[in-house]
Amino acid sequence: MRSNTRFLILAALFAALTAIGAFIKIPLGFTSVTLQFLFAAMAGVLLGPRYGSLSQIVYILMGLVGFPVFTQGGGLGYILTPTFGFLLGLIPTAWITGCLAGNNPSSQRVALAALAGLAALYLVGLLYLYFIMNFYLGRSMSVWETVKSGMLIFLPGEAIKVTVLALAAPPILRAMNRT
Repeated sequence: MRSNTRFLILAALFAALTAIGAFIKIPLGFTSVTLQFLFAAMAGVLLGPRYGSLSQIVYILMGLVGFPVFTQGGGLGYILTPTFGFLLGLIPTAWITGCLAGNNPSSQRVALAALAGLAALYLVGLLYLYFIMNFYLGRSMSVWETVKSGMLIFLPGEAIKVTVLALAAPPILRAMNRT
């Protein structure tokens, strides 16, 4: 029981960290480079897939009920913004990263798990961006334009975040397991 309480508290902490990460941003194109992916992937590695993805569900629900935790506010209307898919992608990011990292992962394993989580984030985010732009907003956008503006310009920053995660997560996890 104590372990469940501990992980629920940590899931709430990672929901808050993801919210803070939304405001550490560099605006580019349709979205911004933020630390949300880093905190979602770290939640998956440190808390496991179940609690890691729970932290991201809590984060998204906080924004949808109106707390201004997304990069441009909050509320149900955010669902119809082109970048909402990237927020939804944080859930499978945490789940996949947590599943693939496993218990006591090496830096290399964390990096590979984070790359798989990043692929899930971009799959969900780009599909959502494409459909919102083309079918809801009525702005014609090709698949290539979607990939270019929604992913390619962000890859250097993502590489840095994966590296930070791979170096930081294993020692943090070891420290967590000692307590």
